[in-house]
Amino acid sequence: MSPREPLLTVSGLRKSFGEQTVLRSIDLSVGRGEVVALIGPSGSGKTTVLRCLNSLEVPDAGRISVGGDLEVDFDRPVGKRDLNLLRDRSAMVFQHYNLFPHMTVLENVIEGPVRVRKRPRAEAVAEAERLLARVGLADRAGAYPHQLSGGQQQRVGIVRALAMRPEVLLFDEPTSALDPELVGDVLSVIKELSDEGWTMVIVTHELAFAREVADQVVFMDQGVVVEQGAPEVVLGAPQQERTRRFISRLQARF
Repeated sequence: MSPREPLLTVSGLRKSFGEQTVLRSIDLSVGRGEVVALIGPSGSGKTTVLRCLNSLEVPDAGRISVGGDLEVDFDRPVGKRDLNLLRDRSAMVFQHYNLFPHMTVLENVIEGPVRVRKRPRAEAVAEAERLLARVGLADRAGAYPHQLSGGQQQRVGIVRALAMRPEVLLFDEPTSALDPELVGDVLSVIKELSDEGWTMVIVTHELAFAREVADQVVFMDQGVVVEQGAPEVVLGAPQQERTRRFISRLQARF
């Protein structure tokens, strides 16, 4: 298979919070239509990478390029316009859903397209209804988040991200807050998105899922990329001792 056209490129990404260095120079390339799984222990910097890609955190240094026509250089002062342009290219699905509790499911989904993207409300509603039907929630459009199960809330979170029409979907441990019996529904939706060719970066501890859906697995520890490559290599025959120990311990828990 020939290499895919790069859609997202990260080089030299660094981020500290006070005296704590979280990212120590991250390099990452994601091809168009590729799924990249970020794995690693808690505190390794995986979520911070996603938050930098979506401008929820501002890196201290490095570059992020998206789509071949946008490059944000954090080695110089970066203004709000650059951060907004970067945020417009991706959409985040959060670990704990982050739905607005006072809004219905439909209102949650159309909030971004109408207020941020300035799309006509009727157009946004029609697309939201289509997307909700796709994930089996057509009949829950008028419900409030507290009336939904965790799995349903996470599927709404995915629909909310899709409604923004991003180039890159970012998932931060999308199943970690779910009861075990609800995990499968969410993973099946993500697998369908992969089959459709969506570009995705997924932070996950679900190694079997990463093996099935990811084109590339990246193992991080202490703010650096320790190992990256095809799932069958990183998960099946890792080259680095640190990677082997992490995978062995994680597999022993399940």
